[in-house]
Amino acid sequence: MKNRFLLTLALTAVGSVASTSPAAEPVAIGDRLELFGDEHLVESISGDVRRHVHRPEPREVVFVADAPWEGNTSGYYSVFRDEDLVRLVYRGWAHEVGGKKRALRPEVTCLANSADGLQFERPVLEKHEWEGSLKNNIILKGKATHNFAAFVDTNPDCPPEARYKGIGGQKSEGGLFVYASPDCVNWEKLEDSPVITDGAFDSQNIAFWDSTREEYRAYYRIFSGGGTEGGEWKPKGKRAIRTAVSKDFVTWEKGVDVTYPEGTPDQHLYTNAIEPYFRAPHLFVGFPTRYLPDEGQRVEPVFMMGRDGERFTRFDKAVIPESAPADRAGNRSNYMAWGMVTLPEHPDEISVYATEAYYGPVPGRVRRFVYRLDGFVSLRADADGGEAVTRPLEWKGDTLTLNYAGRSGNSSLRVELQDAAGAALPGFALDDAVPLTGDNTAATVEWKGGASLESLGDQPVRIRFVLRDADLYSLRFGG
Repeated sequence: MKNRFLLTLALTAVGSVASTSPAAEPVAIGDRLELFGDEHLVESISGDVRRHVHRPEPREVVFVADAPWEGNTSGYYSVFRDEDLVRLVYRGWAHEVGGKKRALRPEVTCLANSADGLQFERPVLEKHEWEGSLKNNIILKGKATHNFAAFVDTNPDCPPEARYKGIGGQKSEGGLFVYASPDCVNWEKLEDSPVITDGAFDSQNIAFWDSTREEYRAYYRIFSGGGTEGGEWKPKGKRAIRTAVSKDFVTWEKGVDVTYPEGTPDQHLYTNAIEPYFRAPHLFVGFPTRYLPDEGQRVEPVFMMGRDGERFTRFDKAVIPESAPADRAGNRSNYMAWGMVTLPEHPDEISVYATEAYYGPVPGRVRRFVYRLDGFVSLRADADGGEAVTRPLEWKGDTLTLNYAGRSGNSSLRVELQDAAGAALPGFALDDAVPLTGDNTAATVEWKGGASLESLGDQPVRIRFVLRDADLYSLRFGG
């Protein structure tokens, strides 16, 4: 209920099929998958319907940072699918417990791999020496190891020798440096100087190839009121997020601060964990870490979604609370790793990962959490039921599929198609709808008379959803 301030949708009744405005401009979605993590699609809601933020379910510990070069402040994990492997690139580090939390050893960047995403193992790389031995999984030392983040470059023009890319660095070093590697083991700087300099950077800063817009995009930490005084940059204000784009990963345009709808709380945001959603890459999803300096410097990840890379809808609910097992309370002990993967054995789940036991008396750990497919935010109706009506949609295809879940034996979901003015289309009215029950990640919507979407031609349609005790996660027109 406390997230209602994010719903600036018109809360007018939609019981009448003519209750929506005929002047609304159509939203072009084609055959893309669409989620309900913002206000882009839905024009009005009524009754007992609201936008509901889901929490992933905790599962097993997949990695313990207990090697001699790792420890309780290992972190800033990057997780990504790489053909038949899941990669884990991270910082190895350790601090004393209590007192001034003095660093016990230098930072290093490491690599671990997993065949199933459930347990990660350290390859013996023999690349960098640690205390006289090459028997370790260290891939980088020196600059950028504090917050190095890596990814597989899916740019079709990317040469094999730069298939993997990374970004890292700190303000004391001038900013962020960019790296490339042919194998995720042997890394080289692409430029001797930092390529992004207008930030604070003491966090996990990330970059990736945006296939929808055909450009690289970076997200990095700033102070919202930071600036230069007397020739020296001074942090002020809140920790916040800035983004920049590049066509070649080396030359970056001027950064733009990420913004949110009016009424979104002004809070410290430490890491950002933003990426294109792999099932709908026109959407950006993120798990920024909310930092609460007045509450023991604790942290907790939240969820946000955007469409242009700059404006995001951010929700206030912690998606992984401190009560999730285990050792998440206290100073910086509850970060989301950057990245999400699907595992072959669980095609209807999304695996995300989060840290625990930071600054603690035991080595840091990474735990897997599981979302339902598309299961970040839903349109939820409780037992009294309610409705949601979309804006006019420009679509293509001959089917409409929904990802939904009933929550009791009395659950139902019915669908009506309307014209742009809000009138029910013949054969697609609510009374014609075949109710959807149970739980399905890709259910085809049907109407009793067998009405076909092909009969509608290319006219824009509104979708009226009537829900009772159910969650609606996503929709897609297609064939």
